[in-house]
Amino acid sequence: MRVTVTFRHMESSEALKSYAIEKTDRLSKYLFEPIEVHWVLSVEKIRHKADANIVANGVTIKAVEDTQDMYAAIDMVIEKLEKQVIKHKEKVKDHKPHNAEASSIRFSGSAAETVAGERPRIVKKENQFAKPMSVEEAAMQMEVIDNDFLVFTDSITSNINVIYRLEDGDYGLIETRTK
Repeated sequence: MRVTVTFRHMESSEALKSYAIEKTDRLSKYLFEPIEVHWVLSVEKIRHKADANIVANGVTIKAVEDTQDMYAAIDMVIEKLEKQVIKHKEKVKDHKPHNAEASSIRFSGSAAETVAGERPRIVKKENQFAKPMSVEEAAMQMEVIDNDFLVFTDSITSNINVIYRLEDGDYGLIETRTK
């Protein structure tokens, strides 16, 4: 576990730093390596603010609290983080098949036909930044990048659009509209 502590608008204190690191160790039993935790401790007038970001196994969890006491703020952030980490761990545990037999009977016939009541799972998630550009710019961008699709914001209509590469090398365009 790698823990960093940053102090803003206050003197750095070894006691606060070691307290934050000590409290962070409570989370290691729920998370798998590699774990990175970044604390930002700051003071704004009389408010003592603790902000923590955890990156573990591709999951990012964040919590912020402000109180009159920095130690109390750290404790409250740890409680929030612990709840979020436990919730995430339960969610992951519930989505994994418990044995090979369950995963083999999930789909019958073709992969598109699901067993009654079950929905297909989301197995991959990507975050895309929808950069404002024209359709022509998006087509030029598709020639440069090695991807089958590009999500962008149409600079004229401000709607989110998707341009994708067809099998014959041409491009398809999905335009969205809002009511």
